Amino acid sequence: MSIAKTLGERIAAFTSADVPDEALHWARIGIIDTIGVTLAGAAEPCARIARTVAAPSNGAALVIGTRERMKPSDAALVNGTAAHALDFDDCSNTLGGHPSAPILPALFALAEEVRASGRRLVTAYVAGFETQARIAHAVNFHHYDKGWHPTATLGVFGACAAAAHLLELDAARTATALSIAASFASGIKANFGTMTKPLHVGHASRNGLIATLLAREGFSAGDEAFEHRQGFFNVYNGAGHYDAEAALTHWADPLDIVEPGIAIKQYPCCGSTHPAIDAMLMLVSEYGLKPDEVESVVSWTHPRRLQHTNRPQPASPLDAKFSVQYCVARALAQGRVVLSDFEGGAYADPAIRALMSRIVAEPDPLADQQPDHFGAEVVVQLRDGRRVSKCVARAAGRTSANPLPDARIEAKFLDCANHALTPEASRDALGMLWRIDSVEDITTLTGVLEAGLRH
Repeated sequence: MSIAKTLGERIAAFTSADVPDEALHWARIGIIDTIGVTLAGAAEPCARIARTVAAPSNGAALVIGTRERMKPSDAALVNGTAAHALDFDDCSNTLGGHPSAPILPALFALAEEVRASGRRLVTAYVAGFETQARIAHAVNFHHYDKGWHPTATLGVFGACAAAAHLLELDAARTATALSIAASFASGIKANFGTMTKPLHVGHASRNGLIATLLAREGFSAGDEAFEHRQGFFNVYNGAGHYDAEAALTHWADPLDIVEPGIAIKQYPCCGSTHPAIDAMLMLVSEYGLKPDEVESVVSWTHPRRLQHTNRPQPASPLDAKFSVQYCVARALAQGRVVLSDFEGGAYADPAIRALMSRIVAEPDPLADQQPDHFGAEVVVQLRDGRRVSKCVARAAGRTSANPLPDARIEAKFLDCANHALTPEASRDALGMLWRIDSVEDITTLTGVLEAGLRH
């Protein structure tokens, strides 16, 4: 049996009984985080442009952060772009990218149209999350290193599987949908630091949904879209650089949303910069460091992560999100890294630029000895001759084994949501999202998001 057919059977057979309490907890967190960053990202230029291009579009699906409604595929494009606009959305160690942003915009748009319950949405979300994770196990990290953007190239399968589950497609049509989605997979890392990176996510969300809708109507696709000699694995990774069996083994054992789980970002910038930020913030807290006391800084990052974060002269707010030098400078200068650091001309602040000139980013010389590639070390040479350093194996919140407290997750949501909603509406939405699995009709939630807008 082909990989698409096997996955199709597993997705179609997945039920709410297969979502244990721990998975339900993490699903709630993933949904809370994604809705929050989408509300904050809705006003970003990339989301506004995507909305302009998609409109006019008649439909029932809410464009989050606005009062506009579109057909589900267009809403998925716009909301997916907004969800990733700030690069503040959740991450996955397995995926090597952002797991929820491709899935949930498609799911929410579709759930509004079919008036699905929150429980159905949650179950579909977990099924989609697991599907993209299994495919990620087959192709990473060669896929990531080669230059594909896994959030998009693999996220399209997550969106597709989740949509197929919500529509209750049978195994055969779900398999066809996945095969169609294989021809939709796209997104290259050369476009990181530009509006095209968040567009990747909207594109994946929309295309995953379209693949499912086509399959529902009887569209055809190849049976071996993954393992064929000219299929996804060979074309995107190349012979000898994937493990097809890994796409099928350990399905939901454990669920990937539980282990290693979702990484919730504390900072609104590329996750590859986060361990270095954590290390610098620890040094600032421990030694009371001040910029004028610092002679030089060396930030060591795994070469895989440094490829797209070694940007000593960021040229835009989006570019700054991928500059480890800029992010470490902000952490040193102000003891925090926040949304406003990536707005307007903040990236060009003369004092920060001067500080960045003393910060060097280098590949970790001990990378081969590290258990994974999510760590960093920051070494600070002080003008008084002292040399202090801090090593962070993984940023806080990077896995379910090292989670952020719920209070910090809520604070992040409220900070993001308040960009679009009134404070009261933000709190109401948060309360409903914590109990999303008990919401009888998802339009109740989207109604709260629409009614609570500031303008």
